[in-house]
Amino acid sequence: MCHKGPCSSCPEAIFEEISCNCGRTILQPPQPCGTKAPECRFDCTRPRPCGHPQVSHNCHTDEDPCPKCPFLVEKQCVCGKKALKNQPCWFEEPRCGLPCGKKLKCGAHTCEKTCHRLGECEDADIAGSRCKQPCGKKRNCGHLDTEQCHAPYPCKEDKPCQARTFITCDCQRRKQEVKCMATKRNSSPQRDTLKCDDECLRLQRNALLANALNIDPLTHTDDHVPYSNTTIKLYKEDPQFAQNYEREFRLFAADSTRKFIRFKPMKSQQRAFLHSLAEDFGFDSESADPEPHRHVCLFKTPRFVSAPMKTLAQCLKIKAPPQAPPTKPSTPANEDISIKQPFNALLLTTPQFGLTIKELNSALQREYAAYPDIKFETSFLPSDEVVIKGSSPLRPEVLESSLSSLKPVLSAKVTSSGFASGVSLCHVDEHLNVLRTEKDTQSKGNEGWSSVMRRSTRPKPAAFPAASETPRRGGFVALRKEPRKKIEEQPVEEDWEAAAEKLDES
Repeated sequence: MCHKGPCSSCPEAIFEEISCNCGRTILQPPQPCGTKAPECRFDCTRPRPCGHPQVSHNCHTDEDPCPKCPFLVEKQCVCGKKALKNQPCWFEEPRCGLPCGKKLKCGAHTCEKTCHRLGECEDADIAGSRCKQPCGKKRNCGHLDTEQCHAPYPCKEDKPCQARTFITCDCQRRKQEVKCMATKRNSSPQRDTLKCDDECLRLQRNALLANALNIDPLTHTDDHVPYSNTTIKLYKEDPQFAQNYEREFRLFAADSTRKFIRFKPMKSQQRAFLHSLAEDFGFDSESADPEPHRHVCLFKTPRFVSAPMKTLAQCLKIKAPPQAPPTKPSTPANEDISIKQPFNALLLTTPQFGLTIKELNSALQREYAAYPDIKFETSFLPSDEVVIKGSSPLRPEVLESSLSSLKPVLSAKVTSSGFASGVSLCHVDEHLNVLRTEKDTQSKGNEGWSSVMRRSTRPKPAAFPAASETPRRGGFVALRKEPRKKIEEQPVEEDWEAAAEKLDES
């Protein structure tokens, strides 16, 4: 009969087995109609579609999903730019986070949305309407057009430019920020100028006084560092960038005709370095335009006298902590360390007057051709000698052996042509300083018992009185005069002819 509320349970009975999904837990008949499948205590045996092993969990019905696969795999991001590692297997849409970068329908801008599906760029929902990004093209005044994109049409520039610029006084010390207000018809609108104040006049007098002192900075060498600690710290973080812009600062400082310079847009950390370096140079600096087009402008003011003579790299060496000198092994007093350096050059002594490097190289070209692995470089020394340095990828000992075999052939050619009086082996450094010659080695090699014997046979010089025994007068040494020995008188021959005959007979 019709009644209120839910119907009662079915009074019929089921005479079939009721089992779980895996079939290992069964309810035997008869059972009331509507009896649900029993709860199974065994593990689920469903295979995963990804092929990974199943996580241990109880058997369940088809309506309840299995736990998500926890294994980490490599997957392609949704934009297809990058393969991402360590992504959960169940994650279907990994994203790399990079900007899309595809051209928009306007043809002038690119999609700035981060990684997304294909066809979901920022202009996908725009049907016939304009791009919503700012134009970004340069106006005649040099600032960027901030109007909404109007590609492919050119900028109208009928509205005054709202970008920020500066007006300065004549000496560039005082500055005031104003709007550009330039249009296509009036690219250089008339602006009020600032007048120099008393501080400007004082700085100008100081600059004239500095020039009048006529102090040469090149002769002043000390450990003074003309840069702040902030500049040195920022230089260490990116030396290549810092050196490039330090060079730009020095070029700007050397050009007396330029009072203002504007750099390209850059990151905030790089702008911080330019502001700190400008303070050390005596420039005034300002940042203009919003991100990502924010850039740095420099102004020459009376505070600027000249660029620092020391570079940042030199000051970094001065600030570096002193390193302990390496301990050298003790060597005997009569041992020459330079002997260990192999010969790497040939030295031509007493060269011909008016001899040129081109003339010498052309004359010795045939001798050089016998050693293709050696590159010969000829140079004139301040001592009017000629050095022919050999450079080769070979070991220094092999280079010395090759130069030793070349020496007699080269010596015969040079002396016969009258180019030089002799050729000898030598060792030179990278600045062509002669550190050791063949003659030095020979003279040191002859030091032995034979040289001692030669010195012992030399006549001994007359002994002078010791310095302590020599009287001094007014700062000069008074040498004591030795009394002359009295010459013994010889007997005089009365008959000199007879004496001469006796001498002839003897």
